[in-house]
Amino acid sequence: MRALTFAQYGPPDVLEVTDIPDPHAAAGQIRVAVRASGLTPSDCRLRAGLFRHLFPLDLPYALGVDAAGVVDEVGSGVTGVRPGDAVFGMIDLTPGLVGGANAEYAVLSAWARKPDALSWEQAGGAAANVETATRALDRLEVGSGTSLLIEGAAGGVGTVAVQLAVARGATVIGTASARNHEFLVELGATPTAYGAGLGERVTALAAGRVDAVLDCAGSGSLPDLVRLAGNPGRVVTLADMNAAEYGVHLTRLTGPDADRQAVEGLAVAADLAQQGRFTVPVAGVFPLENAAAAHQLSETGHARGKIVLTP
Repeated sequence: MRALTFAQYGPPDVLEVTDIPDPHAAAGQIRVAVRASGLTPSDCRLRAGLFRHLFPLDLPYALGVDAAGVVDEVGSGVTGVRPGDAVFGMIDLTPGLVGGANAEYAVLSAWARKPDALSWEQAGGAAANVETATRALDRLEVGSGTSLLIEGAAGGVGTVAVQLAVARGATVIGTASARNHEFLVELGATPTAYGAGLGERVTALAAGRVDAVLDCAGSGSLPDLVRLAGNPGRVVTLADMNAAEYGVHLTRLTGPDADRQAVEGLAVAADLAQQGRFTVPVAGVFPLENAAAAHQLSETGHARGKIVLTP
């Protein structure tokens, strides 16, 4: 099958669409014919070699962790789904896995039925961000009445986290550039600018009370975020590798301080989408052959929503 791979670490132009062996569903897994798949910032960091010491890869490596498609193979022990069903979900995130979701076929280890309310492109980019956002919100115990600040709220995970937090009954303040403020209002957040003076702005908007902070940006603002929360234990970051210096938890699925994978969030998001309370903003859709441009867009840090690839 055709898949997006890289044989050496480097800039986006190391990406290639190559033929790799077809994957097959093992016990507890399903295989889908992919209609759309997602691009995450972690894909870019893997390709660039930024994680090479934490997650050694067997090269060439096939990228992509989430996809939507039509089930065409069901592994033993799987119930409730059959060939022909439309689903969205995630691959097994075991480091070193060869055969990712940015391909013609993907083997999923977690999935939910694709809601009619989401297009293939939206569903293809949903699962990883939903799982990540759910994992972080659970860690912060976000629920009804929580006052939550999301740093970098207009990105792929941020837009999902805003909606899931609002659905839990939280009050959400989201930082973003001015051009994205109206967009955040539509998602249910109160927007504000990031950067100098953040503490004063957020304190005023939150009436002096910030219960929890989710950093989706990794832009070096953790000292300010910790001051706003009043306790580093009330801050979770997705992307700041210096988190430990400030006593902040860096959420991830591997390593000694790994969090539990929150795949139950997929079904929650699907139900909310059917109710008209959840969507997946898509920043751009690119064919696999133009994946270098998709990675370049991701690395600008200014993509509004999820970047999606089609086979």
